[in-house]
Amino acid sequence: MNDYSAPLQAKREQLLKSGVLMMDPSAVYVEDQVTVGAGTLLLPGTILRGRTVIGENCLIGPQAMLTDCVVEEGCTVNASQCEESTIEKNCQIGPYTHIRPHCVVGEGSKIGAFVQLKNCSLGRGTKMAHLTYVGDSDVGDNCNFGCGTITCNYDGFKKFRTTIGSNVFVGCNTNFVPPVTVGDGAFIAAATTVTGDVPENAMAIGRARQEVKEGWAEENRKKKGKK
Repeated sequence: MNDYSAPLQAKREQLLKSGVLMMDPSAVYVEDQVTVGAGTLLLPGTILRGRTVIGENCLIGPQAMLTDCVVEEGCTVNASQCEESTIEKNCQIGPYTHIRPHCVVGEGSKIGAFVQLKNCSLGRGTKMAHLTYVGDSDVGDNCNFGCGTITCNYDGFKKFRTTIGSNVFVGCNTNFVPPVTVGDGAFIAAATTVTGDVPENAMAIGRARQEVKEGWAEENRKKKGKK
């Protein structure tokens, strides 16, 4: 055992004695200043760094890395990376979520596969199931974000914030071009690009009307000599 692994083993033993659970202690990396609450299970591939604080009865891992984060009780962080952020009670994070610095994820929120958050605050019970980027934003309680939602927060020179109220439904493939504000209870139709403020309880829709040209595909193939 080298000089580095000795304190690592001591830290694991300390956590085990305090009621932390590990499926395979040899596959868990915890730095010295980290604290973990009793009843929390650390699965293989878990890396806890800096001054990370994990509450009681959490499930961390497999393959999760948290740096200088606060994770409150009852949370799951599965196969994800989080930095310098706070995850409030009973949240479900991952798999494959990236929470970048200066985020607050509200109690009971669900942040899923291939979602990235950056410098944003989410209220309670907000859901982003997959394939979403939310940066430089303030989001209220009980919002639902459809797949493919993006905040276009950077214009190449400056960052701009998006503000979304509570109980907002965001349809799939929505783009927010800030600075914009969306009021409580609003509905954003799928495939909309939001470039202006949306009042509370309103619906915003911004997309081209579908046009169907009968027989066009067959004629195009004939022109190009394809069946």
